[in-house]
Amino acid sequence: MSFQSGQTILFAGDSITDCGRDPLGEPTQWNPGAGLGHGYVSLVHAWISASNPHNFVRVINRGVSGRTVRELKANWSKEVLEQKPDWLSVFIGVNDVWRQFDAPTRKEIHVSITEYSQTLDELLAATRPQLAGLVLATPFMIEPNPHEPMRAKMDLYGAEVKRLAKKHNAILVDVQAAFDRVCAHRHPMEISWDRIHSATFGHMVIARAWLQATGQIEPSLKT
Repeated sequence: MSFQSGQTILFAGDSITDCGRDPLGEPTQWNPGAGLGHGYVSLVHAWISASNPHNFVRVINRGVSGRTVRELKANWSKEVLEQKPDWLSVFIGVNDVWRQFDAPTRKEIHVSITEYSQTLDELLAATRPQLAGLVLATPFMIEPNPHEPMRAKMDLYGAEVKRLAKKHNAILVDVQAAFDRVCAHRHPMEISWDRIHSATFGHMVIARAWLQATGQIEPSLKT
């Protein structure tokens, strides 16, 4: 599958998607990375542009650092619907889980798995009919031990993303599985200081998983 010339792909999410983007910037001939940040969105854009130079696909980054599904819903109309994308990629859930661990006493900012699932389901149901394609990415933790408490909860939220991907006929990007394959050979601290945010290494893992899931590159034979 290849994206068609003239189509727009919009990426929505949290700091992993944001990754230092200029909220007022748009890619130009002189500054092609403006507005895309320096993370996986920029890498995806670069690959699509380089591998299909005859197709002119616009990529929009609307990730916002610190965002949970609550903030995603509050800004959905302006940041997603009004942009009228052909393709939408949603990568949300890390903060929904994380706040339960780094701010355990601040119950008001915790997002339960029920609220998370219902809110995301609502947003997707209202938007899917307008899209040529939908991509959903699982939240993740760069932690190979599935019994570590935060990792275990992240997997539960990821399971909801997998369920919603089937329900809404979306392409699933299993980011957790992608990092698990890498962590079978590399220590998490080499990838990320806090097991969430990373430099280019980690973002390449995400970009590669995204490009494989959407059919832009062939899956590797190695695990």
